[in-house]
Amino acid sequence: MSHPLLNSQPPLDLPLTTQTGASISLRQYLGKQAVVLFFYPKDASFGCTQEVCAFRDKYDDFVKAGAAVIGVSSDTVESHSLFAGKQRVQFPLVADEKDHLRDAFQVPKTFFMAGRVTFIMDKQGIIRDVFNSMLDFAGHANNALKFVWTMA
Repeated sequence: MSHPLLNSQPPLDLPLTTQTGASISLRQYLGKQAVVLFFYPKDASFGCTQEVCAFRDKYDDFVKAGAAVIGVSSDTVESHSLFAGKQRVQFPLVADEKDHLRDAFQVPKTFFMAGRVTFIMDKQGIIRDVFNSMLDFAGHANNALKFVWTMA
């Protein structure tokens, strides 16, 4: 899919807070591993649970392919903590409550809700692929994993 940030480096220094309260940044992955960054609308909703669980179920394959997986929504740290615990999510879920990261990545609203878009960045932090679909919940993980293997 065409996206304005495709083949460019997005902001890497925005402070990100995960479901554990830990602070991370995209810069920490530079030179180390590819990053699959997926934006989803809402914790515990039907489609979002399917999407997050698809990434969870393929997580070991992403690790084998050399990629980190990070989920992002505008939910709170507390919401992410409950959701991640219930769904046994083993990767960071970032609480983007003010949509700073979503805005930086130019993730549009779709159907009057936060968009569902997955970005794949190489080890240099360059966005190499973008998948945008509000309805193909598991397709985000499937497409991301296929693309990550082409970079391995």
